Amino acid sequence: QEMAYALAIARAYIEHVLARGLGIDEFAPGLSFNFDVFGNLWEEVAKLRAGRRLWAKLLRDRYAARDPRSMQMRMIAGGGGAGLTVEQPENNIVRGAYYALASALGGAQTMALCCWDEAYTIPSEQASRLSLRTMQVLMEEVGLCDTADPLGGSHFVETTTDAMERRIAEVMDRVEAEGGMVRAIEDGRVQAEVSRGAYERHRRIASGELRKVGVNCHVEKEPPRTVELHPYREEEAARAVERVRRVRRERDGRTASATLAAVRAAAAGGRNVMPAILEAVEARATVGEICTEMKDALGAYREPIRF
Repeated sequence: QEMAYALAIARAYIEHVLARGLGIDEFAPGLSFNFDVFGNLWEEVAKLRAGRRLWAKLLRDRYAARDPRSMQMRMIAGGGGAGLTVEQPENNIVRGAYYALASALGGAQTMALCCWDEAYTIPSEQASRLSLRTMQVLMEEVGLCDTADPLGGSHFVETTTDAMERRIAEVMDRVEAEGGMVRAIEDGRVQAEVSRGAYERHRRIASGELRKVGVNCHVEKEPPRTVELHPYREEEAARAVERVRRVRRERDGRTASATLAAVRAAAAGGRNVMPAILEAVEARATVGEICTEMKDALGAYREPIRF
């Protein structure tokens, strides 16, 4: 489902940009994806391999792309907090290594490996360094980067990839038949499906149907854990605030105000806001100021609730 929704979202972006008059090969090479990796190694590998295959077919067959770069799925993967546990948190170190393995075997070009303490907090510096070293061990010592698609040709992997591709395509076809991804998000159908999936996964873990080491199997009684939290550094925060204040003091305030007003007018008038935003940035308007103008003109997004 994750892969199907990602491709359906990308398809909506493509349709919108094509309608603006750009050619597919002008912008498709710049599209990229961010995928969560957790759980069964073979399923995650097949998910990424199937996604890459479907993306290439979609760009070649539906949008007539000719540049090979357009058909290459650029992705960052490596695991998020979904697979981590508060119980026996050191197990997350091992889980992270396998998530990195699945990402590399599935063809991710870039990796953002989760940290073992993310089930508790923003990763600490020590945990972040350990995740970095995990990826470096896989690359430098284990030989994970020595060849492309090392599992290619395996009957099991290829069969699983084929099955995953069919399931992804089915979900994409259903989304399109129901009016497309934009309408599905506006109606709250996607959010409801994601919520139901999260609930179902939690239910399966709680019942023991989905095995989770340290949670519903191989459980140990242990005292409450104290995990190092990411520090809040007053000095760094103060320096960041002072940088913003200095920008506001040193810029041409009249020009900045005029460009911000232009951002608001473009947003309120339903026009392309990008030229106005670029002018505001050139005038050293801050991200917060630009977002405030757009929020005042357009309002704040409210997630639709659907059961």
